Amino acid sequence: MKVDVLLGLQWGDEGKGKVVDVLTPDYDVVARFQGGPNAGHTLEFEGKKYVLRSIPSGVFQHGQTNIIGNGVVLDPVLFREEAEALEKSGTDLHKVLKLSKKIHLILPTHRLLDAANERAKGGAKIGTTGKGIGPTYTDKVSRNGLRLGDIFHNFGKKYEAARNRHVAMLRSMGEEPEFAELEAKWLDAIEYLRTFDIIDSEHYMNHCLNEGKSVLCEGAQGTMLDVDFGSYPFVTSSNTICAGACAGLGVAPRKIGDVYGIFKAYCTRVGAGPFPTELFDETGKLIRDLGHEYGAVTGRERRCGWIDLVALKYAIMVNGVNKLIMMKSDVLDGFDEIKACVAYEINGERVEEFPFSIEEDEIKPVYITLPGWKTDMTKMRSEEEFPTAFTDYIAFLEKELGTPIVIVSIGPDREQTIIRKK
Repeated sequence: MKVDVLLGLQWGDEGKGKVVDVLTPDYDVVARFQGGPNAGHTLEFEGKKYVLRSIPSGVFQHGQTNIIGNGVVLDPVLFREEAEALEKSGTDLHKVLKLSKKIHLILPTHRLLDAANERAKGGAKIGTTGKGIGPTYTDKVSRNGLRLGDIFHNFGKKYEAARNRHVAMLRSMGEEPEFAELEAKWLDAIEYLRTFDIIDSEHYMNHCLNEGKSVLCEGAQGTMLDVDFGSYPFVTSSNTICAGACAGLGVAPRKIGDVYGIFKAYCTRVGAGPFPTELFDETGKLIRDLGHEYGAVTGRERRCGWIDLVALKYAIMVNGVNKLIMMKSDVLDGFDEIKACVAYEINGERVEEFPFSIEEDEIKPVYITLPGWKTDMTKMRSEEEFPTAFTDYIAFLEKELGTPIVIVSIGPDREQTIIRKK
């Protein structure tokens, strides 16, 4: 068996949680492979709304095993809050969830370092969520990290060394940290983590594949936030692309099967960083309002713009995407015209390949205009009901991107999902 991978192709917030929930019945295992609690996956069904930050989006289905892989960084306090809320709603997490021993832990002092680093940047802020993600990944790479499996191996001494190192760093930045209350809550949450099944996830994953079980790997954020291939330095701290599933779960590259790439029918971005197709006019505000474009975790307004096919082709290429999923098509239901960026103009030259840098003052998007469908699609339940203009829009995108669109979402609920091609 091979693992299938599902990931975002834009700047995050594409709707991955909903799609994982929809696809989960076809899989035995759902595994999250990177990111931290700065990524909120929103699911809606049976009149209720759920936001998952660290827990895989497959926990609501039919008892499948869900795994938080080694590529994830975990805040024990936020995990506990999320887990207890889910269990109150009737989800038996202890039965379906397993955690990798090699997960890196976000310490209270990581959050303080995150805030201090942003303050030190002044006007050059990246727009971090302040959850301690970056400093935790920094410790991981510099070989100073604290892993979940360490709670079984001289944990007190290891935690004290990490904490004291952070305090020294903060003091060198002119900070005088106070975190006794946060620390007490954090240590209590560590004891809560002990009640879960903490495993050698790389062995477990490969045993599942050898036994013929089907696995879906769930990514967080989006390709254009990848630390290597995104709009650096305005990126996240992990590899959000398909290759991250191999490193984040211990799965060999030859065991990757289908790669599902998720994108919105338009574009959004949260926080700072270049965004070539951003709209600063009433159209951009209208897309934000119709799409309820506010961060699931942060509540921050998302910047909105037309779809960027230059960036999308690039994302398809670096991920090896063979199946596309288009989200939030319904947000554009009322527009007379739809625009799509098919190239960039950089210093007077037309460019169709994603460049090294996409700073706003260098790039002018080249658009083509397509007719809108002017039809409420939210109650449709089959492709045959789609208006002709929307069918033409799908055909245009498939031709431009060279990849089939297999699923179309026409609303936030689980039922508002049209599967076009198996």
